Amino acid sequence: MAPYFLRNLVPRREEGKHSRPLLTVIASVTWLQWAQFFCGWLAWTCDAIDFFSVSLSVTHLQDQFNKSTHDITTAITLTLLFRPLGAVLFGIVSDRYGRKWPLVCNLVLVAVLELGAGFVHNFKQFLALRSLFGVGMGGIWGLAASTALENLPVELRGVGSGFLQEGYAVGYLIAAVINLYLVPEVKSGWRALFWTASGISLFTAFLRALLPESEYFLRAKEADRAKGANTSKKTKIFLHEVKEMLKRHWLLCIYAVLLMTGFNFLSHGSQDLYPTYLQQSKGFSAHNATVATIIGNLGAIAGGVVAGFVSQYIGRRLTIIIMVLLIGAFIPLWILPSSFSALSAGAFCIQFGVQGAWGVIPIQLAELSPPAFRATFPGVAYQLGNMVSSASAQIETVGGQNLKTTIIKEGNPTVVPDYAKVQGIFIGVVAAFVVLITIVGPEKHGSHFEQHKAAFEQGAAEDDIPEKDLPSGAPDAKESFHQIE
Repeated sequence: MAPYFLRNLVPRREEGKHSRPLLTVIASVTWLQWAQFFCGWLAWTCDAIDFFSVSLSVTHLQDQFNKSTHDITTAITLTLLFRPLGAVLFGIVSDRYGRKWPLVCNLVLVAVLELGAGFVHNFKQFLALRSLFGVGMGGIWGLAASTALENLPVELRGVGSGFLQEGYAVGYLIAAVINLYLVPEVKSGWRALFWTASGISLFTAFLRALLPESEYFLRAKEADRAKGANTSKKTKIFLHEVKEMLKRHWLLCIYAVLLMTGFNFLSHGSQDLYPTYLQQSKGFSAHNATVATIIGNLGAIAGGVVAGFVSQYIGRRLTIIIMVLLIGAFIPLWILPSSFSALSAGAFCIQFGVQGAWGVIPIQLAELSPPAFRATFPGVAYQLGNMVSSASAQIETVGGQNLKTTIIKEGNPTVVPDYAKVQGIFIGVVAAFVVLITIVGPEKHGSHFEQHKAAFEQGAAEDDIPEKDLPSGAPDAKESFHQIE
């Protein structure tokens, strides 16, 4: 008999029998559901703009603070290291009190810290602000994903997941365009990128404040109010359910962190040092490196949307595996050519695979999560994976210091770091790990998690959703990680 994780690699045929046609589902979505999805998407886009402000400004920051590439990438590492703290804090508050105001506060905090980063005068101040910034950024993903996906019909969540995750690539694109056209034209230089990012985050916070709380939480609060539960009692129940959830799902927690470690190494390893790789190892100008980055992120957007859609039909894990195998196939095109056109094509194809695989992650983690903890569990797993992978840029920098190549620069042979070889080896190893960890993992394709109790209700730590609350023909939502044979 085949192992459980292989038998369950493709969704069972009966899971799709009662699904409505995609166009019918899209037509049924209300303007409020679209608005909440857009707010979640925009919040995640802001996170990417804010994060990649440093990656795109490495050269400018080196000149500003008179530091090496390795020193500047310390700011990236510190941001990633502190993100799990933000995921825990904002995730718990969101699962306990709701999606709306925790996300608004989170975005305001990010806006203030990003604004401050544009006013620093020395490197120590910059590192301190980026460390605090990591706390603010850490909360965004879990809150954005739960806000965007839990209000959509179950048949639309795969597509929604792909669009949501590619807010990350869109954020990279926006930051790159600002860096390309605004930064060179203003006296403030690189600081203008940080200030613009701050304004976009503040606008998103304002937009979310205008919209109501998630219907899922409004329904749960109304039911709890009818039972006469007070705030102190709900908090006590919440803390008890968190403890029970950890006791029941500790193995799932470990798996999710391992999965997200691989995914974060995959994305950060292929993106954080990419502009530097093109400039130093391939001799591109800063302008051409930015344009190649934009082309790569167009591939990312296409990959995420396609993979999210496909995952609704062939399953989450199988889609991830196919996308990661595409990454391996295109590594040579990503690192071997020297021309702008060929390397740009390689960037497009690699990011199609990387962000295609990532496009499935929001819904995969939402469906795997203990249903009542869909802000905390995915957010913490994602950011712990971020923390483990936080040294990606520095690992590649050290690799470049030890692996050298020679290029012709201004007519003369010049010895430079061989970031092409370093990134090719790095991404190849990480891709193999991601395929393995995905194959052995669980999947709850089509889970109706929106029917579950909220985290402040008695019994929230249980996986079971009463059958009377499930739509007719819905897949069994009771499967869990401990059922793997």
